[in-house]
Amino acid sequence: MPSLIATPALQGLTPVTHGSLTLAEATPARLTSVAPFRGQAEAVGRALDPLGLRFPAANAVIEGAGGRIVWTGPGQAFLLDADPAPLAGLAALTDQSDGWVGLRLSGAGCEEVLARLIPIDLRPQVFGPGTAARAPLGHMLSVVMRRAEGIEILVFRSMARTAVHEITVAMAALAARQAG
Repeated sequence: MPSLIATPALQGLTPVTHGSLTLAEATPARLTSVAPFRGQAEAVGRALDPLGLRFPAANAVIEGAGGRIVWTGPGQAFLLDADPAPLAGLAALTDQSDGWVGLRLSGAGCEEVLARLIPIDLRPQVFGPGTAARAPLGHMLSVVMRRAEGIEILVFRSMARTAVHEITVAMAALAARQAG
């Protein structure tokens, strides 16, 4: 019987640097889908309060001492790096930790790189810290978040290699254009 060895989806793929741009792994240790049950939205907000969080409005990511929560659709969010136990009985909770990977693109020009792949305006004056969106990255579903450290992108684990490839090609093209 073969022995299987679990390996990280981004092993050997990151970090990648081109010029001032760096693509690095930013996979949350824990990722839980949260969908409040009917009539429980306020109770979910109260349960998140001890973590320094609240249920996010559309296109928002909220950071607190206990983790982050990012809007992923109407009545739905991802709880990142936080224990979802206080939400039990108040929301449908699904552990998605093994299904997603996170990437962080940082450095001058990261918005220009992603403009080639994501059809939303990522300039800081439009997509500032605390902003999130669900948008395609090329042909892949992604969740995009602006953080102080750069732009973070969540993609399905099965698309990790493709996401790194697409972003890396765009990084190299921008670096070549800036150098020439």
